[in-house]
Amino acid sequence: MSQNVAPLLTIETPRLNLVAATLAHLEAELEAPARLSTVLQALVPTSWPPGEYDRPAIEFFRTCVAKKPEDVGWYGWYAIQRPSQGQDAVLVAAGGYRGQPLPDGTVEIGYSVLPEYRSRGYATEIVHALVQRAFAIVEITAVIAHTQANNLASIKVLEHCGFKLAGSGGDRGLVRYLCLRNASESGGAHNSG
Repeated sequence: MSQNVAPLLTIETPRLNLVAATLAHLEAELEAPARLSTVLQALVPTSWPPGEYDRPAIEFFRTCVAKKPEDVGWYGWYAIQRPSQGQDAVLVAAGGYRGQPLPDGTVEIGYSVLPEYRSRGYATEIVHALVQRAFAIVEITAVIAHTQANNLASIKVLEHCGFKLAGSGGDRGLVRYLCLRNASESGGAHNSG
């Protein structure tokens, strides 16, 4: 095994396996959905990729992970619905961080669920897992997320996970949400599935 190959990082939620995107994953994803399916050992729907997790985002993650393989886990994560009742594992969403935590103790998360898998609580599971992982690191004091001001489903997920509106997120109609470590520890970031 090459020294530049990062170990596989996974997080289990009640219904999902979150797998950190390695360089091999990202290169397979950019090449073809069938190759990503093989690497992840999960079905990749024809509607992949979801929402704002698009080719430029995948290329950005690939560039970052190629430069610093030890940063696997601080970029993309694949959300795979575990197999059940004769159904195969299936890739339903993407989530992750925009990079290593900043010197001020903040880290930014993002997430996007395929349209046919929305309204099932997957985004809540993903956000909860990413926040828990971030706050397992003592130096991280806050997790931020941006969403469109009119994306009520995303706002509901963030609020359910303990995030509070923190103002404008820029000139594209974005709003910024913030989850502080103490809010998460007092029960704000919980998961109801």
